[in-house]
Amino acid sequence: MNSIQMNPADARSPGVGEIPAVLLPTADQRYARRAARLRQLADGHPMADYLRFVARIAEVQQQLLEQLPLPSEAIAGLPARLGQGQAPLAWAQLARDAYWQRLLQHLITALHSDVNAGIAATLERLAELDPQALEVKAGALLAGQYDQVDSGQALFLWAALTLYFSQLATHLPGSGQALVGEHRQHCPVCNSAPVASVIQTGALAGLRYLHCGLCESRWHMVRLKCSNCEATGQLDYWSPEHQQSPLKAESCNDCEGYLKVFYPEHDRELEVLADDLASLALDAEVERLGFARTGVSPFLFPG
Repeated sequence: MNSIQMNPADARSPGVGEIPAVLLPTADQRYARRAARLRQLADGHPMADYLRFVARIAEVQQQLLEQLPLPSEAIAGLPARLGQGQAPLAWAQLARDAYWQRLLQHLITALHSDVNAGIAATLERLAELDPQALEVKAGALLAGQYDQVDSGQALFLWAALTLYFSQLATHLPGSGQALVGEHRQHCPVCNSAPVASVIQTGALAGLRYLHCGLCESRWHMVRLKCSNCEATGQLDYWSPEHQQSPLKAESCNDCEGYLKVFYPEHDRELEVLADDLASLALDAEVERLGFARTGVSPFLFPG
């Protein structure tokens, strides 16, 4: 059981020095910032075309967030999901609202004219699927059964699903409570895997939070401990650049897994999902050394 539980929001003020267990996503310009960062990173990058393509997806996500927001009926049931001893938006127990499929259809329509013939064909096949078939594919994707979903389709399915789950998390009227123990490998909000760690700046400077690849919540986990198996003392850090690099890969010799760590203090323009995608060369190098990524890459599914 996750050692962070989501309960109804506590009206009391945080104590002095109290560390927030969970940082829920905010309804801001997240996707617009992601798109801008991807376009910035694309300049001179070997994957420039793909980075710009994903930037276009992020732009459409921002448009949908503004023009087709989460309906009120999907928000109404959120309070009852808190304080139950499990992730309130756990994907395996949550009956997904048909809204996420509407997001997918709008995403397909908006992107269709911007893509090449191969991607257009992928979008057309997705558009032809009935609601039940889409739910089956979504369930397999969320469960990590990537061999059950075409990798090209997975990109667009996830883009709609994460827009749905992140809005649910934004409207969740709760807060995280840290319990005894350090079982924090999965998101306490939706029970998904992290995409990376982030060393916070500002009021939370120096604290590590894991960033969810689905609902985009962040949850606290102490540093110098493997985010997968929680072992200490067997960690190594790999960097493509100098000591002050804004990203490193934290590998564990106990479980032979790794997860990237981002340091915004060294690059104020850093955006976790954008910089994760743009740093796949680091993934390739660490995997060449025998380590396996323990988190999900939302823009590059296997298959």
